Amino acid sequence: MTSTMNILIVDDDLVSRSKLEAILEDLGHCDLEPSGDKGLAAALEAAASGRPYDLVCLDVEMPNMNGYEVCRRLKADPETRTIPVVFITSQKDETNEAAGFELGAVDYIAKPFSPRVVQARIRTHLELKRHQEYLEDVIADRTRELRSAHFEILNRLAQAAEFRDNETGRHVKRLSHYCRIVGRGLELPEEHLDALFHASALHDVGKIGIPDHILLKPGRLTDAEFQIMQTHTRIGAQLLDSHDSKLLQMARVIALTHHEKWDGSGYPRGLAGTRIPLEGRITAICDVFDALTSKRVYKKAWTVDEAVEQLKKDAGRHFDPELVEAFLDHLDPCLQIVETYGDE
Repeated sequence: MTSTMNILIVDDDLVSRSKLEAILEDLGHCDLEPSGDKGLAAALEAAASGRPYDLVCLDVEMPNMNGYEVCRRLKADPETRTIPVVFITSQKDETNEAAGFELGAVDYIAKPFSPRVVQARIRTHLELKRHQEYLEDVIADRTRELRSAHFEILNRLAQAAEFRDNETGRHVKRLSHYCRIVGRGLELPEEHLDALFHASALHDVGKIGIPDHILLKPGRLTDAEFQIMQTHTRIGAQLLDSHDSKLLQMARVIALTHHEKWDGSGYPRGLAGTRIPLEGRITAICDVFDALTSKRVYKKAWTVDEAVEQLKKDAGRHFDPELVEAFLDHLDPCLQIVETYGDE
């Protein structure tokens, strides 16, 4: 073992406590407690401080709180439930041993015991815990790597759609940040905000399926061409469909609904009001604001004041009026995003 392991010994018998400490001192640092309630308090305090015990040795019969109750409470607390518990007790019938294992103990050693046997068995449990922690760290690292790669692939896909539309890809970055800022203003959970940030970037991924002569047309689209352009919402939803990832499910909803309008005049399904999913309503406002304030081949960039007035004008018609208010309440951090990710 490469670092000191911390062991808690809880036993009301002073001789037993001292004997166990002498046996286990080569395996790690030992703290001693004379009763169940004090042992439980020590274990919970250590966990709360960020340095939980690596193993707890418990007697069964103790004043104030017996070992079984201590074990039960340790296993019921998320901060201490993974600590290995070993009963070392004079109660050695099968019923008591079974009760200990049912509560979650990893071992049950009967008194009188052999010091060499106790040391060997405790060493085994400490090594197993160290190995388990190592595996958990490896899995956490791999999970972070896979999550990062997943997000990067989705980001590249979103940028690919923007490049087809003669964009730099910075529209996607700005919009994603706007959506997270608005969502945070609505006090959405942090996990939801992260998903919204990445999912909103894929709002126009369906443009991959729109013919160049329509997507890249500098002038006004004909009615027939506009009908084809509208299909990018359904194309995007189809690209993102049939997967159980919550992130992709949210991205599908956004791709399908970010052109719906509060008064029901949008597309592709003519949804109105709160029938439009929240994520789609947030993305719609952020998308239009960024489009208005960005230069395009067919128009000049609007001023922020002009874009704000347009959002206010369209509140209750195009946009959810409460979300327009939420966006405007957080306009300053959105403008800081413009400074960071402005078009070159």
